[in-house]
Amino acid sequence: MDIKQIGEKLQERRALFRLRQEDLAEISGVGIRTIRQIEQGVGNPSFDTLRKLFIAVGMDVTVEIISIVKPT
Repeated sequence: MDIKQIGEKLQERRALFRLRQEDLAEISGVGIRTIRQIEQGVGNPSFDTLRKLFIAVGMDVTVEIISIVKPT
């Protein structure tokens, strides 16, 4: 999932709860400018920032690590 898709999901979830960006900023502790950037699909938020936002709107964050092994 890229930042644009993440921003769209976050915005949809925020709308579901009828939260303004200002409300989400207060609940999550993430700056409103950062929230705007994420929802616009720009920026490079840290994992911790995304975690705070997703928790605030009742979403889970999962990380999948894919190991690429070169053949010998």
